[in-house]
Amino acid sequence: MTESQWPEEEKLSTPGRRAGFKLRKMRIDQESFGRFAEFIARYMGSPAFLIWMTAFIAIWLLWNTLLVIELRFDESPFILLTLMLSIEAAYSAPLILLAQNRQEARDRLSFDEDRRIAAQSRADTDFLAREIAALRANVGELATREFVRSEIRDQLRDLLAELDKAPAGESPAANPDSAEPR
Repeated sequence: MTESQWPEEEKLSTPGRRAGFKLRKMRIDQESFGRFAEFIARYMGSPAFLIWMTAFIAIWLLWNTLLVIELRFDESPFILLTLMLSIEAAYSAPLILLAQNRQEARDRLSFDEDRRIAAQSRADTDFLAREIAALRANVGELATREFVRSEIRDQLRDLLAELDKAPAGESPAANPDSAEPR
C-alpha cells in the first residue's frame, strides 16, 4: 500500500485520539478558599491552638510511653505522630502562605488608597495655602475699619466746619458753588 492508500487516521504522522477519559477541571471559588485559608491560619496562630496541640502531643507521648504495652499503638520513636505532624505541616504551610498573600494584597490596596488620599490632601492643602496668601494680599489692599472711620471723621469735621462758617439759615448743600471740590 502506498501512502495515499492509508486512511488518514492510520498514518503515523497524524496524532491519534487520546485514550482514557477526560478529567473535569475543578472549579474552586477562590474567595471562599481564601477565607478558609485565613480562618485556618488565624486559628493556628491562636493560643487555643497551641494549648490544644501541646495537650494532644503530651497525651500521645504519655499514652505510648507509660501505659502497658498492649495499649500502646505508636512505640518510640513515634512514627505515627511524626507522620501526622508532617501532614499537618504540609497542609498548614501553603494555607498560611495563601492567607499571607491575601493580606498582602489587602495591604497593597490599602496603601495605594492611603497614598491617593495623602496626595489629594496635599493638593488641597497647597490650594488652601495659595487661597490664604491671595486673601492676605487682597486684605492688605482693602481699607481697614479704622481707616474708614478716620476718613468719615475727617469728612464730618470738614462738614461741621463748613456749617460753622455758613451764615445762619443757609446750608452749604444749597449752594453747590461754595462746596470744595473733592
